[in-house]
Amino acid sequence: MDQNAFASALLDPTLPVPGGVTSARGEADAARFAVYRNNVAVSLSKALGQRFPVVQRLVGDDFFAGMARAYIATTLPDSPLMFAYGDTFPDFVAGFAPAAALPYLADTARLEAQWTRAYHAADIAPLTVEALAGLAPELLGGARLAPHPAAALVRSAYSVGMIWQAHQGDEVGAQTVMTPESVMITRPEFDVRVHVIAEADAVFAAALLRGESIGEAATAAFGTDPTFDFGRAIVGLTSLGAFAGLAS
Repeated sequence: MDQNAFASALLDPTLPVPGGVTSARGEADAARFAVYRNNVAVSLSKALGQRFPVVQRLVGDDFFAGMARAYIATTLPDSPLMFAYGDTFPDFVAGFAPAAALPYLADTARLEAQWTRAYHAADIAPLTVEALAGLAPELLGGARLAPHPAAALVRSAYSVGMIWQAHQGDEVGAQTVMTPESVMITRPEFDVRVHVIAEADAVFAAALLRGESIGEAATAAFGTDPTFDFGRAIVGLTSLGAFAGLAS
């Protein structure tokens, strides 16, 4: 049996029953394959709902189910680890025309995708403020910090941090949608943490996470906001667990 043809037929109901899927009489068993096809689609849709629960709550179960079906039709899992399914879902949402009225939806999905990655990231002790303070002052500007495996930064033109936080309880809390927010996601111990940070701090963090030196990152942040507080920012990000240590 051609495994690629079998997988394609599972996700595309317009394709014929693959060869080898037959009844006891040796005939193509379309009814039985349809049940299997539906079970696969339902399982993948459920996996997306578990990974993107805020997105599902924002659009409602029926809309999410339709959006999930459209995504599933074009994107197969590339790992047996189902918690990783949907890495490209935020980009799909950004281009999903029926969701155009909710421009913050894709960035909300990006935050949720990073939350899952952080939850499953490697267990590494984060850099401590004490260890950072032990670095000689003359070396600080040129030092580079290794990002913690769980650390991620989501920058958005919308209030995705507030949206995410408002949907963490049974009742949806107050939220403002149209204010730009930058969200730092970390997992210094066992719990994933979501923090809204200032714009200059986000510029600083983004530069550090992509490997720039502390001095280069600070220069970029001061260019964004001349009142940028370097000491507060470096201590704050380190305290959140954003770094694994000094880069070698």
